[in-house]
Amino acid sequence: MSGSEVLLPILIGVAAFLYASVGHAGASGYLAAMAFCGVSAAVMKPSALLLNLVVASLALFHFARAGRFSWRRFWPFALGSIPLAYWGGTLHVPSHVYRVLIGATLLVAAVKVFTDSLPQRQAEIVPVGMPPILPATLVGTVIGVLAGMTGTGGGIFLSPVLVLLRWGEPRDTGGVAAAFILANSHLPTVASLHPQLPLWIAIVLLAGTAGAWYGSGRATSPIFRRLLSVVLAIAGGKLMLT
Repeated sequence: MSGSEVLLPILIGVAAFLYASVGHAGASGYLAAMAFCGVSAAVMKPSALLLNLVVASLALFHFARAGRFSWRRFWPFALGSIPLAYWGGTLHVPSHVYRVLIGATLLVAAVKVFTDSLPQRQAEIVPVGMPPILPATLVGTVIGVLAGMTGTGGGIFLSPVLVLLRWGEPRDTGGVAAAFILANSHLPTVASLHPQLPLWIAIVLLAGTAGAWYGSGRATSPIFRRLLSVVLAIAGGKLMLT
């Protein structure tokens, strides 16, 4: 077994734990790990998408069981995003343009989310509560387009919006993000999957369960913000470098 065949499952497991801890599914982390280990581009995206669906399902289950999912907080965003996600995937925009812009935006969001986790900021941060329906639906349409353009479930864009606009306690964003990812994802083509995928699925089942359990019930709000800032930074960096 080559070094990359040993390293890649470890990297995938770390990504699954980290992303699931904030209600995300890890596609950008899996893709970055596969690219680093030299996996063929033809199987990277469909394999990462299937792992994404597995981890998003685990995250939704654990966050919902911990009382961290609200249908009222979720449905306006889904209503706006689901029709637009497909349309966004048909757009032909130069990838080097939107990837740099979106990546830079995610990096800025990562810094803001992290600074809000610092002790001196905690007393100033008070959750506003449920998002207004119309603004949430409009935000959902924009995120749906971005999700389609980038081939992601959109959770990486929704979470910072919810956290930075204070539309709920940070950990409440985890269940909403996981459900949002599932709503905007689709099954990959089986013929294009990586032969090691069964091993990767077993790893993400374990790591994703551990991450979602920790993020939904054990992580404090400041720690949750810091974990989310790391996830945003990884996703933003990947978009800018690919």
